[in-house]
Amino acid sequence: MEKTEQWSSKIGFILSSAGAAIGLGAIWKFPYVTGQSGGGAFLLLFILFTLLIGLPMLISEFIIGRGSGREAVSAYKKLAPDSFWTAIGKIGVVGCFLLLSFYSVVGGWVLIYTCMALFGNVIDDGDAGALFGAVTGNPWLTIGGHAAFMLLNILVIAAGVRNGIERSSKYMMPMLFIFFIILVVRSLTLDGAMEGVRFFLQPDFSKITGEAVLYALGQSFFSLAVGFSCMVTYSSYLNKDVSIPASAGSVALMNIFVSVLAGLAIFPVVFAFGFEPTEGPGLLFVVLPSVFSQLPFGELFLFMFLLLFLFATLTSSFSLLEIITAAFTKGEQSSRKKISWISGAIVFLAGIPAALSFSTLSDVLIFERTVFDVTDFLVSNILLPLGSLLIALFIAWRMDKSLVKEQYYLSANKMGSTYSIWFSLMRWVVPITIVIVFVYTVSQFKQ
Repeated sequence: MEKTEQWSSKIGFILSSAGAAIGLGAIWKFPYVTGQSGGGAFLLLFILFTLLIGLPMLISEFIIGRGSGREAVSAYKKLAPDSFWTAIGKIGVVGCFLLLSFYSVVGGWVLIYTCMALFGNVIDDGDAGALFGAVTGNPWLTIGGHAAFMLLNILVIAAGVRNGIERSSKYMMPMLFIFFIILVVRSLTLDGAMEGVRFFLQPDFSKITGEAVLYALGQSFFSLAVGFSCMVTYSSYLNKDVSIPASAGSVALMNIFVSVLAGLAIFPVVFAFGFEPTEGPGLLFVVLPSVFSQLPFGELFLFMFLLLFLFATLTSSFSLLEIITAAFTKGEQSSRKKISWISGAIVFLAGIPAALSFSTLSDVLIFERTVFDVTDFLVSNILLPLGSLLIALFIAWRMDKSLVKEQYYLSANKMGSTYSIWFSLMRWVVPITIVIVFVYTVSQFKQ
């Protein structure tokens, strides 16, 4: 077996991991879920749960990855050979495969909209709702966007860890922050913007329901790319001179920061022009184009927003294709390019039914849901909680405690003193929380 490729630097690892975590959840889902769940109160719950639930899980995946020095499937085989725990990595690969198959469809929409905005064809169309329906309802356009998005992923993953994932993340993540700050500044200078800021940052706990608490739990937990062992694969490329708790903390804080920036970029403009913040998933493709159409240089700012959203979507999808590719290359770099292309092509083919769920296959329903929605539910509400629960149980009850402690303390300095708190959270709080979220989401499916 050839020597496994490694990250060239600590910052490269952190930016790549943050890129994996910051995606649809932080920029698309977080603002509209916040709008539906009480604004500032939901934000506080999200931050609390991210630090108490998501961050401990992220540290756990980092420990498993670097502790084994293997990608997701081989990691559990090395740490717990000939046991049922080896299924965790396989669940992660299957979950990432299914997730990428429909995630790439949404990525294709973002790519299509970004190209249209570049040539001024989004705002000029006039009716944002009709335009979104026309885009998603055109089978050839959606499949083309899906294919182009997957092609970008394949090219990056085929280039390797350093020359592909790390290099692209080093460019895309700083640009994402710069574009976001420009958009936030523009949003805050609008008349009436402060009403949106108050809605987003001023807590109103009277609007918090049990459902909103569970939403915050799910959003915080699933927004750090944990549960499918993506971060196990990423951290298997990590040097021993990097502190795992400090790196995980940096990724978690960057994710919170981007979520806050997303809220500050969106809610002020939504309130300034009298739109509802509870619009739902259509907030990005329907409401924001309508809002930007009323701004001077609106097409430019819409293009910037879509471009940064494309960056975030791509850096997240890189981790999904990487775990699939790494599972089959098993450290043999000579086969990476070939397996990247084969894996990407299979994911593309598997995603075609999801791409057609809004057009040709819109009448094909499973449990009264489209193929896209069923795949989304299966991944987000069944496989992801299952994988997360197994990882939590594995690191707290099965993995060699001396190895766990060694990896936590390695280069951790003062951060090492938090070990007992982290381990207690992983042994009791995190598993119980996952079970609660899982039971709730399954009950919602039956309704």
